[in-house]
Amino acid sequence: MPKPLRLAVALAALGLAGAAQAGTLHVAAAASMTDAMNEAIETYTAEHDDVDIVPVYASSSTLARQIASGSPAEVYVSANQKWMDWLEDEGVNVEQRVDLLQNRLALVAPANEAGGDFTPGESGKLAGLLDDGERLAVGDPDHVPAGIYARQAFEALGEWDALAPRLARASDVRSALALVERGETPAGVVYQTDARASDGVTTLGLFPLATHDAIVYPAAVIDAEDSDEASAFRAWLEGDEAVGIFEGYGFASALDR
Repeated sequence: MPKPLRLAVALAALGLAGAAQAGTLHVAAAASMTDAMNEAIETYTAEHDDVDIVPVYASSSTLARQIASGSPAEVYVSANQKWMDWLEDEGVNVEQRVDLLQNRLALVAPANEAGGDFTPGESGKLAGLLDDGERLAVGDPDHVPAGIYARQAFEALGEWDALAPRLARASDVRSALALVERGETPAGVVYQTDARASDGVTTLGLFPLATHDAIVYPAAVIDAEDSDEASAFRAWLEGDEAVGIFEGYGFASALDR
């Protein structure tokens, strides 16, 4: 191959590599969104073949700390307001923020065990569901949003002091769900969307809304206000197509809240 042609091919290859890199979008989303966000991303990329979306799922607190430490994320969706606020307080550039979704807090038990309806606050004490030595699975109330909401509910129901030493504290809500699925705990507190996504648990009841803060998922563009890909995907998330996908997994829109 003549030298000028080799140079042209090399420059073209570099240009393609740069374009591919520019079209990669990192989306950090709360673990409770895994199934719904995967479908949303699949739908979006089928319609936008010029962007490659790489999702990362974990506790909202873990994701926020990773972003603040420099981990790539052009779009962040948190399971509560606290960790989005925290990023702003840390000086991270949070743009185009919107309250995207709502969720409910559910009490679940292993699917293969008999259990009737149990509405927390109405059907008796949660501690009464636990035998000696048994624990209740929750996301860690010290930092996991689902666990923070759970603690608020326990306190509102007057059960925090009794339940605190009997909690199986998980690193995120999906880990708490797994403890119940495997029968390692007789019950757990997760989001209703997690319960719906699992064949391994049954929902005993939902926590009354008045027992905890509203479960709202804010979404934002992170340090990428000049990224057309990030802005376009964030905007798409609040559109009818994306909201319809999320509602199919049990989320409710927060856009009219």
